[in-house]
Amino acid sequence: MCGIVGICHIDGPDGVSLDGIKSMIGALCHRGPDETGVYLDDHVGLGHARLSIIDLSSGGQPIHNEDKSLWIVYNGEVFNYPELKKDLLQKGHRFYTTSDTEVVLHLYEEHGPDCLAMLNGQFAMAIWDAKKKELFLARDRVGIRPLYYTILNNTIIFGSEIKSIFMNENVARRIDPVAMDQIFTFWTTLTPRTVFKDIYELPPGHYMKSYRGKVTLKKYWDIPLYEHAEQSDMAPQEICRQVRELLQDAVRIRLRADVPVGCYLSGGLDSSGTTALVVKNFNSDVRTFGIRFDSGGFDEGEHQNLMVSYLNVNHTEMRATNEKIGAFLPDCLWHCEKPLLRTGPVPLFLLSDVVRNSGYKVVLTGEGADEVFGGYNIFREAKVRRFLAKYPNSQMRAELTGRLYPYIFNNPRLKRTLQSFFARGLDQIDDPIFSHFIRWENTSRIKAFFSQELNEAIGQYDGYDQVRQSLPDNFGRTDDFSRAQYLEMAIFMSNYLLSSQGDRVAMAHSVEIRLPFLDPRVMDFMARVPAKWKILGINEKHILKKSFEPILPKEITGRPKNPYRAPIKQSLLNDQTLEYTKEALSEESVKKAGLFDAGKVTKLLRKAQMVENLSEIDNMALVGILSSQLIHRQFVRDFPLRNADPVVPALVVDRRSEALRAVS
Repeated sequence: MCGIVGICHIDGPDGVSLDGIKSMIGALCHRGPDETGVYLDDHVGLGHARLSIIDLSSGGQPIHNEDKSLWIVYNGEVFNYPELKKDLLQKGHRFYTTSDTEVVLHLYEEHGPDCLAMLNGQFAMAIWDAKKKELFLARDRVGIRPLYYTILNNTIIFGSEIKSIFMNENVARRIDPVAMDQIFTFWTTLTPRTVFKDIYELPPGHYMKSYRGKVTLKKYWDIPLYEHAEQSDMAPQEICRQVRELLQDAVRIRLRADVPVGCYLSGGLDSSGTTALVVKNFNSDVRTFGIRFDSGGFDEGEHQNLMVSYLNVNHTEMRATNEKIGAFLPDCLWHCEKPLLRTGPVPLFLLSDVVRNSGYKVVLTGEGADEVFGGYNIFREAKVRRFLAKYPNSQMRAELTGRLYPYIFNNPRLKRTLQSFFARGLDQIDDPIFSHFIRWENTSRIKAFFSQELNEAIGQYDGYDQVRQSLPDNFGRTDDFSRAQYLEMAIFMSNYLLSSQGDRVAMAHSVEIRLPFLDPRVMDFMARVPAKWKILGINEKHILKKSFEPILPKEITGRPKNPYRAPIKQSLLNDQTLEYTKEALSEESVKKAGLFDAGKVTKLLRKAQMVENLSEIDNMALVGILSSQLIHRQFVRDFPLRNADPVVPALVVDRRSEALRAVS
């Protein structure tokens, strides 16, 4: 895994500064600490920071084809590259490395953008065609690897992280008001928007071309949606058998590396299943890593220990204390580059540091299983709410809502609150966003803290309408469950799960995560499985549980899902973090940033200090406002708050003309 940067003049030659590219690379050296490389000509500059995982000795970038007409900088891995390389060799392509990057470049030379459909991997890339003077940017199907860009004065400036783009002094650094509205509704921005004005992310499953003064963006893949007639009529037992086979092969190819590969192991179904597939089929000595919490409500230590004993693995725990979570939130935000409504990314940030210090660069994780196999509570909630809407007089109403959250229904006050919550919006059953609407509406309550200035800038913007208008043509012709899955994957998965809880917190410490559950073969197969088998009654991830029964203990396959969470108030208002929290949320700081109403924020902080337990919405407001304030400080007010690392490239290919070399 690596970091890439670049500058491309859309209208013609204008020169690119070597120092400018080096400063952009310097902002990303945590992504690639092993070596750096640069390509320059009169039209384009490409930069690369390498984390060496495949072909450790000769896989440095930029990489070129035989006649040096094509150049690539690339972040990621293509796991089926050996099979692709065989075909390219038969067609006469010649290679000077054994890296997957060179395979991707020759595949592009052979097939153009159509090569993207052949790749099973996680990647972001930039390819420069020096003959045609064409720039090609692309990102993997689901957005595991990031790529951002801005267009300024007919120049494309791009990078794996936004901070690299901000190293260009001509790029303005401003918070986008509409992005704030989106984050405090959906937990994240809607692609391609980021929290920073005029900075965009290349959407997952898309590529961009710049050619002859024109920039075009095209989708090459979308989350699979199948109508009823296209879905499988396979028996459940056969579905489970094929799921095991697909996941086993997804794991097999994700173990391809020239360095050791470890596993995250939480004790939940997903990471336990992934690790079991590794241990039982490929590597019985695999190293595993897991998080422990001080607070019992967050800790999965009992089941983690059960799996460590069951698989007999060498396991390392990282204890995420409340003090650590609060203390490292600012560092985590520097890498996430967006406000957060949860503290969950911080323990994962801390865990990747432990992984790297243990000598590992690569780990397999269980992310994506909840989206693909139907594990989130929101899927169960939507199913129950549809039943309530269709059968308002059913005697099963109380029983169904009680089975969703039995621990809540033991409390009469919370029981009434939850029943009232689920009853909202039942007349909107035909709305395409019905499954998520009440959750989004609940999060939107935090917008009551927005400043008048921010509200005026947002104006009449309606994020719900934007989501509705972005849905594919066949969205309404598939089943309710598949629609809910699509919304979760298209909005939450790429921009939050794979970003703030995925790539960004792992690559902060130069660790690459690999996600077998998001293998495109697994995703497509499960998209064809009827909803009745994904969630049986209100039993989530039914197929995955049954698929893993032969390789996991029943204590794991039979346990209800425990959502991954981390403490908020206890982390942000303890002896070690109270002062920086109070300073960031002070009336002076809040007014300077202009994002929130200072008086309301002061009341929230006072309340948080006085009461023992905050409500869910107040906890989200506390971390959301604090993280927004810190993002503003780090990237708008005081950027660069941290100096970029000095860069001495191992490779510089300089093809600039003498005239433009002198002025750039």
